[in-house]
Amino acid sequence: MILSPLILLIFSPLSAYATQIFSNSGTLSGWAYVHEEHSGSVQEVTNINYQGPTALKMTQIYDANYGGRYHSEVRMTNVYRRGDVGFYGFMFRLQESWQFSPAQSYNLAQFIADFSGECEEDWMPSSMIWLVGDKLYSRVKTGNVCPKSAQITNTFANLATVTPGVWHKIVIQSSWKSDNTGYYKLWFDGQKVLERFNIPTTVAKDNAFEFRVGLYANGWYDDGEMKGTQGTRQVWYDEIAAGATFADADPDQW
Repeated sequence: MILSPLILLIFSPLSAYATQIFSNSGTLSGWAYVHEEHSGSVQEVTNINYQGPTALKMTQIYDANYGGRYHSEVRMTNVYRRGDVGFYGFMFRLQESWQFSPAQSYNLAQFIADFSGECEEDWMPSSMIWLVGDKLYSRVKTGNVCPKSAQITNTFANLATVTPGVWHKIVIQSSWKSDNTGYYKLWFDGQKVLERFNIPTTVAKDNAFEFRVGLYANGWYDDGEMKGTQGTRQVWYDEIAAGATFADADPDQW
């Protein structure tokens, strides 16, 4: 179903199509959901973009009197299930004045599924991509969903250095397996910075995972406070895609 020349949406697991399953050139249209929490916002803008006329600007604002989470994300449903193999890519740009805090995390993208009603879980992310200071991190989550103590998180730290005010490119390839036959790779600005073979990469359940791209100031919630002095955070996103080949997801190819 073609919604526009810029957006292709096929709501189906990657393994079913040897093609791009979705793409978005920095527009608000075509997403399953636009997620804005508290004072945060998701805006389509024309003054800063990577390619084409628009990009998505994600903003979050810290509030010391607020106890909830801080998501400003766009969401695409049913991007992978256990057993699928796929590529996922996007461009991102931190605000030029971004203040790096080595003690606090800011999430940039995540794969997440709804496990509500299963033990004490609700929405649980598997792989995530985030910043600690100016360093890029990622992870995979494996094991059983329930009980939560059976979940295993494998973190990949210090993958690359991120520069404010500069467009950076992320491409991920994963074979989503819950046994030791999976693999997980990540390219940053065209350079492969992570490659792990013969590992589990997702949990031992077949729930459909979403791909969420945007700013989630998770450190503000997890730490119960803002560290540093920058209470307004902004990240721009452009050329977001997923598919069965590297070219399907690479913002400079599709």
